[in-house]
Amino acid sequence: MPRPRSLTPDRLAASALAVIDRDGLGALSMRTVAKELGMSPMGLYRYVADREELEGLVVDRVLGAVDTSPPAPGAPWRERIEVMTRRLREAIARHPEAITLTLTHRHRSPGGLRWSETVLGLLAEAGIDGARRVVALRALHGYITGAIQLEHLGPLSGAGTSVIAALPEDRFPHLTETARTAAEVDPDQEFFGGLRLLLRGIED
Repeated sequence: MPRPRSLTPDRLAASALAVIDRDGLGALSMRTVAKELGMSPMGLYRYVADREELEGLVVDRVLGAVDTSPPAPGAPWRERIEVMTRRLREAIARHPEAITLTLTHRHRSPGGLRWSETVLGLLAEAGIDGARRVVALRALHGYITGAIQLEHLGPLSGAGTSVIAALPEDRFPHLTETARTAAEVDPDQEFFGGLRLLLRGIED
């Protein structure tokens, strides 16, 4: 039986992402997406084989929103990679509950592959090659993913920072002082400050 034209991969991805954004990644299933679409779970199997295929569609939608074109030439390579990192962060941070999917499916996502290709080209232009380039790309992926998760699950402006700041100063002098300072650090300062430290390390 031919598929109805109205139920496109993009519509499936949008519905799956709506479930994730609203109820969390753990709520994603064939049943919940079918309910979101107003159809039976069995009907959904005419379009996707299983949850894994749904996840792939979600990642395609999230990473497909990233501008993967190389930043304008002329700026230092670290600034150009910062531009690429900002683009990826902004796209993923719109759907923080889906961030782990971008790790498990990025090797199949055209948007993710194009982003990595552009970043690798910038690293190559900077003279970073071989194993150093491998480690640099992995470090960038790890940093972006971890930083967004921290910002989402344990932001510096959250209750955890207040709890740490209130610890006994005689036992945790550095931790309490750092937590009091952390409350004044905004998310962009935290993210890009850490990124710049990482990029300096890659250059060394």
